[in-house]
Amino acid sequence: MSLVIRNLQRTIPIRRVPLRRNVEIVRNILGVEKFDLGIIFLDNKNIQHINRIYRKKNIPTDVLSFPFYENLKAGEVPQPSFPDDYNLGDIFLGVEYIFQQCKENEDYYDILTMYHQEKQVLEELSQRTGAQLQPLSRGLF
Repeated sequence: MSLVIRNLQRTIPIRRVPLRRNVEIVRNILGVEKFDLGIIFLDNKNIQHINRIYRKKNIPTDVLSFPFYENLKAGEVPQPSFPDDYNLGDIFLGVEYIFQQCKENEDYYDILTMYHQEKQVLEELSQRTGAQLQPLSRGLF
């Protein structure tokens, strides 16, 4: 099934190709590659709008998730009855908000890139699965 990555903001550059590759690898490892998943990048104005509508909070936020299956336990894979039910849901990322929070709280470059931690995790997963995972080199954004 499909992985949809939409960048609906222009504030923070998004590197879609390595992001898509790594998300696809993680979906394979988790056994959910047959399920649709949407990842949407938003600026503060748009994530605030969605946050106001769905959570009644008129402030920007970092992540809003809208799972297709709401009653799953952690680690449980959905068992769809129909082809249209092969859907994990959507994840909205307020990348402008994330960037601002990191910049205010710590060394934002290290936090956003998390290059060394990402590399270590990917090396571990590569050893376990045999898959060739590559760091995004400058993080997700």
